[in-house]
Formats: sequence, structure tokens, C-alpha cells
Amino acid sequence: MTQPRRRPARFSRPRTPHPPKPKGGPGRPPVDDPARQAALDTLREVRARDAYANLLLPQILRERRITGRDAALATELAYGACRCIGLLDQVLDACIDRPLAKVEPALLDVLRLGCYQLLRTRIPPHAAVASTVDLVRAGHGSRSSGFVNAVLRKVSERSEEEWLDSLAPDPEKDRIGNLAMREAHPRWVARVFADSLGTTGDELETALAADNERPAVHLVARPGEITAEELAAMTGGEVAPYSPYGVRLAAGAGDPAGLDPVRERLASVQDEGSQLCAVALTRPKLEGEDSRWLDLCAGPGGKSALLGALLAIQGGRLDAVEKAPHRARLVEQSTQGLPITVHVGDSRSPAALGLESGTFDRVLVDAPCTGLGSLRRRPESRWRRQPSDVGELTKLQRELLLTAVDLVRPGGVVGYVVCSPHLSETIGIVADVVRRTGVTALDTREAFPDMPSLGDGPYVQLWPHRHGTDAMFCALLRK
Repeated sequence: MTQPRRRPARFSRPRTPHPPKPKGGPGRPPVDDPARQAALDTLREVRARDAYANLLLPQILRERRITGRDAALATELAYGACRCIGLLDQVLDACIDRPLAKVEPALLDVLRLGCYQLLRTRIPPHAAVASTVDLVRAGHGSRSSGFVNAVLRKVSERSEEEWLDSLAPDPEKDRIGNLAMREAHPRWVARVFADSLGTTGDELETALAADNERPAVHLVARPGEITAEELAAMTGGEVAPYSPYGVRLAAGAGDPAGLDPVRERLASVQDEGSQLCAVALTRPKLEGEDSRWLDLCAGPGGKSALLGALLAIQGGRLDAVEKAPHRARLVEQSTQGLPITVHVGDSRSPAALGLESGTFDRVLVDAPCTGLGSLRRRPESRWRRQPSDVGELTKLQRELLLTAVDLVRPGGVVGYVVCSPHLSETIGIVADVVRRTGVTALDTREAFPDMPSLGDGPYVQLWPHRHGTDAMFCALLRK
């Protein structure tokens, strides 16, 4: 049996029974601590208002003019603590003499922030404890700060590895549970990954670990306006290895919204996997007309913009459907100047939108899903999703894909895409629709040329640890 992977040495440090009392000076962060306050405010909003950390934190940093090292620290603490909530809570539960449910939520946010610093950063223990206590004292008073101080001192008595050895399931009896805790995933998510990969061995561990790495920012060059090579030169990035329109920026490269090509609508932010799935729809050859395409679930508009730009080159028009009005506005904004008509309404009622059966040459179904393929970009989402979400989503996915099959013309192609490796959302949905409608499943791997590790087909499942993309699933079907 493979032994669990040990954390890098940087997480290990000598321990004393208790951290020494802070004496001030450079070892202790200042009481005015904008980076940690920004991280704490992000944790609070994620918990209380279901905010998305990757959307909220950049806004906080801009509004408070937090830059440089403070911005980097706030990002590491906010995203890291959101990713590790389950792990942090198990450690805290072992250090508190009452259920976590009885701890004031605002104090629990602070404890998570302090616990993350102690277990998964190089911040000295006394500085991690003192800075966290300062946050509590400013917001909750001395009594609460004493409680937080006592709990974090207990946490600091062991390293992360020691806590994991104590709390994680026995790897000989529960390999998936052990890896789930060590890599800070809910057990059910680790099980989903294992089922999709077909292994509980080393690759499962690697896949889970990849979700905890900070991803690079991917840009897509707008076809007909700028090439990937030109975009890379303008942004200091590297041409993406697989997408003909992609550029990868280094992790931590800053806010891409400030880049000139993005401001000038020559490029936009889009994961390379999403680019590849949109382009895949265009690759199977069609007989006859090929000028009317449909994006059935268009918001927020990234794939619509890419498909619309390709249609603008060859002459054609894209219809894009989005149910939510605010997301439809995003589609309109991101596709300005392209041959695209945006429809606001439910894709499952196409007649009400003026869309006729059998009239589209190509149809994309980028269906709502659990989003388990983008956990590295949405740090809190692994704890927000529940297994009970899957049933409702698969019902919707099936209805959308059946609608797409109805709308595409004979000989046309449907692309089904979800950002998830969950077998119920991927091959389960496609197999059911193929059985019901008699459409032909194409070998989707042919639409992803020069990509390694695509498996046995006929569908494509991308992975962060294999391809550096989100874990996108794509199936191509011909009517």
C-alpha cells in the first residue's frame, strides 16, 4: 500500500509546548493589519452571504488599495483558509471543549484564519497567534481574545503532519478518507475523483493535491483580432500548449482586467479547458450549410464570444440563450461587435424564444453542474456543494441535452460540456441521451489534437494534474 504523501518540508518546524509570548518588534505583525483583515472579511462574507472568494477578495483589495506583499498575504490566507475549511474545523474541534456549532460564527472565522497560518504557512507561531488575537480584540473584546488565544496555542502544539496523523482515517482501512483529509476535500468529492480516474492510488492523490495549487490565469485571444503569439508578447505570458487561442500567465501575475488587450476587448480571461471545449464543437466536419450555431447556456459569455468570433471570420451567426437577465447582460457585454443574438429565457422552452427544431448546424450545451472541475479556482466551493445537489442538476442537464438534440439539424453536431468529473454528470447523462434519441457519439478525442492522457474515449475528460486546465468534460454527438 502506498504511504500517504508527506507535506513539503517548509510546513515542518520545531515546536515548543507553547509559542513564546510576543515581545513586539519585526516578529509580530502590526496591530493595524490590512492583509489579515481583508482575509478575515472575505471568510466572513463567504460564510454569511455565500460570497465567492475569487470575486470578493480582488474587489476588497482594490477598494482598500492593498497591494504588493500585503495583497499576496491576504490572497494566500483567504483562499487557503477557504480551501481548507474542513481540515481546519477538524483540528479546531479537537482543541475546543464544545461543538463548533456552538462557537460564535464570527469567532470561528477568526479561528480558521489563525489555524491556517499555524498549519500551512511559514509565519512564526507567535506571530500567527498574536496577529489573530489582535483581530479579535479589535472586533470582539478581551474576553473573546482570551478564548482565541487559548485555542490557537493548543493548535500550535502540533504540526500539520502531526494533526493529520492523529485525526485522519487509517490509510490501510480508508484510503479515500485519509487522502480526503490530507488534501482538504470532502470525502464524497474524493470518491467522485476516484470513480472518474478509476483508481485510489497515487494519481488520486496527485489529482486532489492539484486542486490546492494556485492556478495560472489563462487568457483567450479573440480570433480575427489578435493571435496567441501576439497576446503572449503583449502580456508577458506563454502561448498555451493546447488551445490555438490560449495564453497562460504565471500564478500571482496580478489582476488581468488591467491588461491592455483585455481592456481593449482583444482578449479575455478563460480557462484553456473551456477554450478547448468550445473549439471542439467546431472541428467535426459537416455536409452542407454550416453558418448557424447555438449556445444553449451562454452566461457569462466566454464560450459565446469565442464561437461568435470564429463565426465572424467564416460568415455566420450565433444565437445565445441565457435564462438569468443579469447573466444575459454579461453575454451582451462580452460579445459586443460579434454576430450574436442573445435570447433571455429558459433553454428548455425554445419555441417561446423563437428557436425552431432542426434548424441549427452546431449546438453547444455548457450545462450547469456541480463545478467539481474548477475547485482550484473557487476555493470555498468544495465545502458548499453537497451530494444531494447532483440529482437536481442531472435532471436539468438531461433536459438541456435533449433540447439540443431536438434543435440541431440532421447531420449537425451537439457539444455537451460540464466542468465536472462526476460520472453521473458526464458519461451517465450522455449515455442516457444517446439511448433515448439514437444520436451517434463521436470520438471526441479527435477534436482535441496533440493532447496527452485522454483515455480510451469516446469522450474527453480533462484534469488539472494532467493538462493544467480545469477538469472539463466534453462529448460530441452527431444527429
